[in-house]
Amino acid sequence: MNVQRKRIGIIGGLGALGAADIFFKLVQATPSASGREQFELMFEQRPFDEPEAAGSGQAGLTARKLYVFDMIRHFEARQADAVLLPCFVSHTFLDEIASEVRVPILDLRDALVSHLRRRCPEVRRIGVMTSDRVRQHRLFERAFEHAGLTVIQPTPDVQREALMPAIYGAQGIKSGHLQGEAIDLLERACRDLMSQGAELIVPGFTEIPIVIEALRERGLPIVDSNRVYAGHAVSDVGRAKAKSFKIGVVGGVGPAATADFLRKIVHNTSAARDQDHIKLVVEQNPQIPDRTANLIGDGPDPTVALYATCKKLEAGDADLIAIPCNTAHAFVERIQPYLSIPIVNMLHETVRHLRHEHPECERVGLLATSGTLASRVYHEAIEAAGLHALVPNELNQARVMNAIYGEKGVKAGGTDGACREDLLAALAHLVERGAQAVILGCTELPLLLASSPAFPVAGRHVVLLDPTDILARSCVVLGRGA
Repeated sequence: MNVQRKRIGIIGGLGALGAADIFFKLVQATPSASGREQFELMFEQRPFDEPEAAGSGQAGLTARKLYVFDMIRHFEARQADAVLLPCFVSHTFLDEIASEVRVPILDLRDALVSHLRRRCPEVRRIGVMTSDRVRQHRLFERAFEHAGLTVIQPTPDVQREALMPAIYGAQGIKSGHLQGEAIDLLERACRDLMSQGAELIVPGFTEIPIVIEALRERGLPIVDSNRVYAGHAVSDVGRAKAKSFKIGVVGGVGPAATADFLRKIVHNTSAARDQDHIKLVVEQNPQIPDRTANLIGDGPDPTVALYATCKKLEAGDADLIAIPCNTAHAFVERIQPYLSIPIVNMLHETVRHLRHEHPECERVGLLATSGTLASRVYHEAIEAAGLHALVPNELNQARVMNAIYGEKGVKAGGTDGACREDLLAALAHLVERGAQAVILGCTELPLLLASSPAFPVAGRHVVLLDPTDILARSCVVLGRGA
């Protein structure tokens, strides 16, 4: 039987000794009954420049943030199920990274809180030995106090004279000194915490667990946070936290319609601040061959260009794809089977909206390119819903095409005058033939006529449907649901 192994990426280089210790303890914690049950561990360490000790209060963290991000993206490309970030300083900006990547980053704080609740339920006062940077960030306080635990930190003198030198000093653990002065300094910090009432001590450096046995031999009640993190990884790997939803947009078909669609996404999103809006990635590719020219003539086939654009969106972590071009939907069935994310079908969403919001409308007019009409993709969607499709006669279809492609048409930047008059004439023609609702079935047409539940034309009122707006609404609903 083929069993898919779980893959865990471990980011080295943030504290080489601490990361190596976690790797060793992770190996010890993984199942060993058979090869199939073991995890695939991917440890990677790269050099990066950091002018000051990351744990100091004044150190800049930009290089560290970018290093962590690049390493996680590297593990994503290798299809890791989870990533271990063995560095407490880096957990101060964990949320910044986690919102931009897909793979779950296992949280050291979650591991420690879970361990304390399960193994030490009676303990309430926790002594923490960590860096100046982590203390300033209140990393432990935010996690532990929420769990009903009180955090105790070393006094300022002990922090400055004992704890920080034990890790970063010339005779400190980061310099490879695992006995002698470093142990004495750590003991002083532990005794200080216990004198303040700490019942248990949690290291906030991944280097301290390397010398934990030496500290325990001195009678100090200290948790091996690296072993806790490794054990948490084995039990929690693959339980991804919800990531930010992202809409991928095939842009450039046409460019003005793309801008209109993006505006409608924003307009239809209920938001009180920038961060409430949905992520978007747009691949603006106006070089995709003209869809209508292919469908009604001998123009080049746009299938490959559309597929390539969708694959770029897929690679850009999009959760779904929106194509704000009605005619392009004649090619959707060709490419969807080869994509791992769905294309939201604008035509189907439009007909579904019509049936739900305007059930009285049974005769549906269609204003679209000749290519869309020739493909009959809208006809199929309309007729599958039990409705009757109406299209312009030859004269009025020529007016629609002129409104779109003419010298002063909307694709050339026109928004009024002859192009709008041509479109209104074709619309009136459909209404006179009994259309109760009319679909503006080219994404440029809503730039000339606004959608309306009661648009006055030819002495009557007709429902005008804007598929671009309906697609935008559908994408927002899907994003909110995710």
